[in-house]
Amino acid sequence: MKWKNRQYGEESPYIPAGPFKIRIPFIHYRFEWPDYVQGLLMCAVDLSAIPILIELLGMPFEVALAIVVLNGLFYLLHHLLGDPAVPGWITPAIPLIMLYCQQFPEGPERVHALIAFQMTLGILSLVLGATGLASKVVRLIPSALKSGVILGAGFAAVISVFQIGGRFEAFPWTITIAIGLGFYLLFSKHFATFQNRNRFLGTIAKLGVFPVILLAVFIAPLFGEAAWPKIEWGFSSPDFITLWNEYTIFGLGFPPLMMFLTGLPTVLAAYIVLFGDVLQTKALVEEGAASRPDEKVEYSPSRAHLIFGMRNSAMSVIGPDVTMAGPLWSAMQVVMVERFKKGRKAMDSFFGGVGSFRWGTNTGLFLLPIVSLVEPILGVAMALTMLVQGYVSVKVGILEARSQRDLGIAGIIGAVLSIKGAAWGFAVGIILCFLIYGKDFFKGEVDDTFTKDADTHDENQEKKVI
Repeated sequence: MKWKNRQYGEESPYIPAGPFKIRIPFIHYRFEWPDYVQGLLMCAVDLSAIPILIELLGMPFEVALAIVVLNGLFYLLHHLLGDPAVPGWITPAIPLIMLYCQQFPEGPERVHALIAFQMTLGILSLVLGATGLASKVVRLIPSALKSGVILGAGFAAVISVFQIGGRFEAFPWTITIAIGLGFYLLFSKHFATFQNRNRFLGTIAKLGVFPVILLAVFIAPLFGEAAWPKIEWGFSSPDFITLWNEYTIFGLGFPPLMMFLTGLPTVLAAYIVLFGDVLQTKALVEEGAASRPDEKVEYSPSRAHLIFGMRNSAMSVIGPDVTMAGPLWSAMQVVMVERFKKGRKAMDSFFGGVGSFRWGTNTGLFLLPIVSLVEPILGVAMALTMLVQGYVSVKVGILEARSQRDLGIAGIIGAVLSIKGAAWGFAVGIILCFLIYGKDFFKGEVDDTFTKDADTHDENQEKKVI
């Protein structure tokens, strides 16, 4: 087994393949059973995409499960090809994509719109990854516009839960209790202090939103908002035949060219959000690598672009997915990094950790007891995901702004985008940036909006604050 021969400070063994570094389990990395078992349970989060697919495309449960399974198999590409990441959805963009697709009538036309959208995003990612132009493209977009897009994604995520006919109406008590506990576990200073003192609470913290989802399985039936789960034994049965006959280009034909053009503004909005995940992945990998000099772990944004570009392009053909193929599942990437920091005995190689986890989630998708356990509350799991993402997106969106004028523009863009869609949001943003910044359209301005509290004793600085 080659992984046993890794010398201090070297990369884990691999087979070179151009920009990729192929690693095979048990040969190039040690299989990490703790991460595999955690993956078996955390597949519940992957399954929470099913209610969105049912709601948006009107597909049966087994067909939506087939899309989740295909997406899960493509998750494996990242670590197998050398990307040290736990991949996931482009979560903040989901409400924007739903809003875009809902402009088309349910049926073949809406499916065509989703196919065209995902294919365009996949091709864009492949081009930017192959040319290395990703960071340059994003840098050209004014800060106010980037801030507004991310804010709009956060607004849309929250609106999708609380709007008339939204998930909150179906699960008011369950969502209230679940999101309250979820926010406490994920963002509370109080809990952060406790988890460092108590090993059990520390373990709970590392499981992300899974403990909350498990609790919802019991809360929802107690409040009469869902049925008690009927545990079934055996293996799940994803319906690939119906998927390919009724929801892909094999049965519906190729989307009209106009759909590729009308989707461009929303594709760009999704890409802006996606690029933020790329930067976050790089930061997390570097943080883990700094604590583990025994293994050289490098993150290549271009390689990541190629991999999730391939995933989106392939899924658009064999199983169009509203959650899209993103570079990062941030909660689980943090968990993997924290375990990696504990040393080689805990996790021999980072690729072993992230790979074993994703092998675990894929196994869980085929185990009917796990699928049937969480099926009644998948709507709650999706609402929880949207609300947590809304919190994060609003925070990140505000911090993307560089001045008070940026914040004002971003607020208008975010509101318009979450109500009218990305095309309207971009149009309003471009007009406002031209009217307010003129020749400084791309540069904008920088003020002390985010540093004024540190300068309270500087009278000159205080006078600059409007």
